[in-house]
Amino acid sequence: MNPPIKIALIDDEQLILEGVKMLLSTEQNISVCLTSNSGPDFIERLTGLEAGEFPDIALVDVQMQPMNGFELVAILKEKYPDLKIIILSSHYKTSILGYMVKLGVSAFLPKNSDRKTFIEAITMVHRNGVFFTPGDHQMLLSYMNSTTKKKSLFEMDDELSEREKDVVKLICQEFTNHEIADKLFISPRTVESHRQRIVDKIGAKNTVGIVIYAIINNIHPLERI
Repeated sequence: MNPPIKIALIDDEQLILEGVKMLLSTEQNISVCLTSNSGPDFIERLTGLEAGEFPDIALVDVQMQPMNGFELVAILKEKYPDLKIIILSSHYKTSILGYMVKLGVSAFLPKNSDRKTFIEAITMVHRNGVFFTPGDHQMLLSYMNSTTKKKSLFEMDDELSEREKDVVKLICQEFTNHEIADKLFISPRTVESHRQRIVDKIGAKNTVGIVIYAIINNIHPLERI
């Protein structure tokens, strides 16, 4: 049996913290390992954790004081790039979704989402690094019809080569550099060079950014449970 997905909850409303924790407590494959009511407190507590205690996913509220959710995410992505982040908000706007993509956040959930969507989002983010509802996906696809908006997400001077697209597809399928090298009959060092060029070209901050780019550009299909 796989170990449970470790979740951290960050929200300055105690009732929300307790409510989400209770909602997740009935799931055998999910464990809330840390709760915090502010960004600075959460950052401080992360620094004291052992590797085995570190959360897999952080659920972060947007409207917090003294540090809002986006400010917290920017710090977390700089210090802990492998930490997956799901944004929680009462305000669901296309502009926020676009900003989420730029930050490299894995998912965006309205606070009034139902339990099924919460569990699906956590499961898919843990499995694939990203989760979009059908509405999210439609909004992201609309960027393809707007050159200005698309460039604001991924400021590219050069298009990806066919080989780089092959590497992107395999990255999205969670293959390691060595596995990608075996599948494409190239060396792991060459894979690493391709990966770096891909990141440089699309301006992604991490693997999540690569996956989002691939979904928006129809290189990788949007997966659902």
